[in-house]
Amino acid sequence: MPWIARLRLLVLVFWALLPGGMAAAHAASAGALDVAPMPLPVLSLTHHVATLEDPGGRLTLQDVLRPELAARFASGHPAAEAFNHGITPSAWWFRITLRNPLPQAQQRLLEVGYARLSQVSLHQLLPDGSVHTVDTGVTAPFASRPLAHRFFVFPITLAPGSEQTLYLRVQSLTAFIVPLRLWEPQAFHHQARNDYLAQAWYLGMATAMVLFNLLLFVRLGDRIYIHYVAFALCMAFAVAAQNGLVKEFLPLQAPWWSDLASTFGYSLAIATGLQFMRHMLGTAHTQPLWDRVLRPLVAFFVLSPVVFVWTGQTFIPSAAVVYLGAVLVAVATALRGVWQRQRSAYFFMAAFGLLALGAMANAVRAMGLLPTNGLTANAMQIGSALEMVLLAFALADRFNEMRREKAGIQKKLLTTQQTLIDNLRQSEQVLEQRVQERTQELQQLNQKLAALSMTDGLTGIANRRHFDEILATEWHRAQRSGQPLTLALLDVDWFKSYNDHYGHLAGDECLRSIAHVLAQSAVRSGDLVARYGGEEFAFLAPDTDAAGVVEVAHRIQATLAQLALPHGTSAYQHVTVSIGLASVVPSLHDTPDTLVRLADQALYRAKTEGRNRIVLA
Repeated sequence: MPWIARLRLLVLVFWALLPGGMAAAHAASAGALDVAPMPLPVLSLTHHVATLEDPGGRLTLQDVLRPELAARFASGHPAAEAFNHGITPSAWWFRITLRNPLPQAQQRLLEVGYARLSQVSLHQLLPDGSVHTVDTGVTAPFASRPLAHRFFVFPITLAPGSEQTLYLRVQSLTAFIVPLRLWEPQAFHHQARNDYLAQAWYLGMATAMVLFNLLLFVRLGDRIYIHYVAFALCMAFAVAAQNGLVKEFLPLQAPWWSDLASTFGYSLAIATGLQFMRHMLGTAHTQPLWDRVLRPLVAFFVLSPVVFVWTGQTFIPSAAVVYLGAVLVAVATALRGVWQRQRSAYFFMAAFGLLALGAMANAVRAMGLLPTNGLTANAMQIGSALEMVLLAFALADRFNEMRREKAGIQKKLLTTQQTLIDNLRQSEQVLEQRVQERTQELQQLNQKLAALSMTDGLTGIANRRHFDEILATEWHRAQRSGQPLTLALLDVDWFKSYNDHYGHLAGDECLRSIAHVLAQSAVRSGDLVARYGGEEFAFLAPDTDAAGVVEVAHRIQATLAQLALPHGTSAYQHVTVSIGLASVVPSLHDTPDTLVRLADQALYRAKTEGRNRIVLA
């Protein structure tokens, strides 16, 4: 700390040692609270602290350390969960002295368990005469908090056998509620885990309701569902802001926004909730008088966030009264709908009644008229969760009612149409049967024509036309993928002399046998076997290099050798084939003719080198 401040602090300590100041110093330490052992893992400090109101909000630590102000701290407060001063412009100082009687250092956590406090400053008077100060609050960046938590939590370290006095300054634009608790660290972290689990449970429920109703809106186009989506989003945001989650998890760090985030959320939640009620109960037609009251209330709550920005704390008490008035108007409207025996009003009354109780408890607590405890602190969240569950049933019932109405209309239409259908059914069946028969005949003819156009009539494998089409397709695909494309051209050795010696019928049977061998050799679904022309055949293998097709070529020759088709005019005394292979990775400048030309050249070499050979281009 600056040397001037250190000097002032030493003067004040010296002053406290004088006869007049010793009484004040004794008052500060007489009520020291032993932190070890603690009877419970958590201790409420309301009964143990001394308080001082600062109406102008201008007092500093050096000011409250002066004997005349130190003597004005009030102590002996009744045991309670929190200090609650409603809506107040004052800042308040809290003083407590902690004592560690044990020979070991003790770690404790001081929790200020209300997330909407604008400014929270903790001053620790350390044994060496220095002061450790932490300035935080909802208007400060979240990173200013010593512990990353939705509330304000300060680690306290007490040296063995020492005392430490803490001064806590708190000021709030909204409700002034200060629950002070001292925790053992392990117990606090266990409680924090369960606390965040409960917050996640509530926000998860709100998210599920928003998504469910958003889907219903998209499916049905009924505006009531989008009104409820807006209401659920605003309510969840307001509760999250009130509980400190918006400040922790969203990048909304501006001081004015941080102070009023939950107020904005609640204002818009009431506006969208009233609009949802107007649509659900149809007040424009069923309750026109109440509807004329509801419409300006909706407009007021839509515009009220702008008013809060300019008026700050002065408008909050008046707004709280209007909040309660809006809740009463909504309850009266729902009761009117129940009296009119509107089905949706029963659901709405039950759901909104629970939410209204939570809202009234929250507002009355904020004004300091209700004590702070587990029920009142979470009244809004509990009421909102129960309201979501009941309104889920209400909206589901509305959906079912719409389905029943739609089913009734459809039943009437079906009854009207049934007579026409019966009259036309017989003639339609005859016509449909004829169309089906004709369609089947055309399909069969088309299939036959397609098969004839793509199949060689003699061998039953693909013909030259089909081969050319597949070659062009695979060529372009290989160009894109950069994979090799391999072609094998096969020619039956001395086939002309075979025909002359055995006759054309035997020649045809020989070609069919060779085609069968080729078809069996194509083990992959992408390989193509085709009759290229006369006694020439083609074997096309995409995504395969030459080595793979050479293996297939050897298998073809081996199978033919095993068949041993007699060929008396052949040098090998049985039918053999010459095979020319070519494998390329197509470039943008090549064409399929390049592959055919290379394979044909290799075939020519195989024939000139003695036939019954495999030659790779």
